[in-house]
Amino acid sequence: MEWETVIGLEIHVQLATNTKIFSGASTAFGAEPNTQACAVDLALPGTLPVFNEGAQRMAIMFGLAINAEIGKRAVFERKNYFYPDLPKGYQTTQLEAPVVGAGYVDIETEESGPRRVRIHHAHLEEDAGKSLHEDFHGQSGIDLNRAGTPLVEIVSEPDMRTSKEAAEYARKIHAIVTTLGICDGNMAEGSMRCDCNVSIRPKGSETLGTRTELKNINSFRFIERAIDTEVARQIDLIEDGGKVVQETRLYDPDKNETRSLRSKEDANDYRYFPCPDLLPVVVDDAYVEAIRATLPELPDARKARFVSEYGLSEYDAGVLSAYRSQADYFEEVVKVCEDAKLAANWVMGELAKNLNAEDLTIEQCPVTAEQLGGTLVRIKDNTISGNIAKKVFEIQWKDGGTADEIIEAQGMKQVTDTGALESIIDDVIASCTPQVDQYKAAEPDKRGKMIGFFMGQVMKASGGKANPGAVTGMLKQKLDALCD
Repeated sequence: MEWETVIGLEIHVQLATNTKIFSGASTAFGAEPNTQACAVDLALPGTLPVFNEGAQRMAIMFGLAINAEIGKRAVFERKNYFYPDLPKGYQTTQLEAPVVGAGYVDIETEESGPRRVRIHHAHLEEDAGKSLHEDFHGQSGIDLNRAGTPLVEIVSEPDMRTSKEAAEYARKIHAIVTTLGICDGNMAEGSMRCDCNVSIRPKGSETLGTRTELKNINSFRFIERAIDTEVARQIDLIEDGGKVVQETRLYDPDKNETRSLRSKEDANDYRYFPCPDLLPVVVDDAYVEAIRATLPELPDARKARFVSEYGLSEYDAGVLSAYRSQADYFEEVVKVCEDAKLAANWVMGELAKNLNAEDLTIEQCPVTAEQLGGTLVRIKDNTISGNIAKKVFEIQWKDGGTADEIIEAQGMKQVTDTGALESIIDDVIASCTPQVDQYKAAEPDKRGKMIGFFMGQVMKASGGKANPGAVTGMLKQKLDALCD
């Protein structure tokens, strides 16, 4: 039987407020356990929550960015359940009247083409604390620093059919929230994490199968792997005569397997009711429009502008506009070197390679956009070749400095003097007799490809400083003269 996969995502985005959603405690990451939890976060008797307006504003920014309806009257409710890291015994969240209503984002994958993913709603809620198991032999520790951190939970419709679509949707949400500046997007630190609801059904069926929820996945690669693994498990289970059970499952990336964590509750099991300590949050059109006026250029709009203004390909524009900081860096480089294609090649090539190798973000890049732009200027005016520019970039990466300072100090200026180049070329030709004989014996239309060998020898002899454009013409002229 041919099966169809049905996927919906619930993405938890940690909002970049300085303080928690219902208290004045700090949200900074990495503090000593239980040093950033106040009486409200600890749920001590007699304490009352005070709503952080910054969380509301950020959630509305997201809603406007996904073309959503904005809830003019949002209500907080209590979701009752017991976990050791939830000291109140309930989570304050939104169910019936969320801050963000229905919206959508558009994605595109190579295998599926363009697709619209509908968003059912996005609601505000508080995060729980964290259970610690390492270093507590046979016991668990509780860190409540994260308790009360503001989250916006983005709930999609089950519109995705492949793991690649799900990962691309998550990337799009990541691009939007980081562009808006409402989340740092650091998935390794849990600033954005994803629950994947996965089911299968016979191809052509309209009836949804029983779904499982893959909990707290924190990378785009793991989203793909976890979904593919779970789909394979469900198909094997059903084709062997079994049934899929509605449950929450954990994905183990080391073993590439999913395993049961707990049964999946329905909304009724949580006994939701309106929070008696928090009034409904009412906003008017003027408030929403004032927020709309602060929105930055969003990733799709910036991609379109990169294509129209800089003449970049759809692919290059998509990669460069995916992250606001990267797009900003690219545009700063373009301002300096005035060559968008050259800047795009270097930002997506040499720069990205070095960042990935050292696991750095572009905000941590040791080479500024002005420094890189200055290096590209020297490529354009033929002061240095592309290969020498890579050496300049290496020095900038390790020691800093402008391109001009490094070129002068290292004697890297390109050799363009015709007499000097002619001398190097003559020496190369004289020392490569077998290759020259092959060139002379080759058919004229085959000789062009053989120039590369001699070019490499000239560049080697010049320490990479020979002007490639000048050398090519001179080499061909001298070698062809030997064939007459």
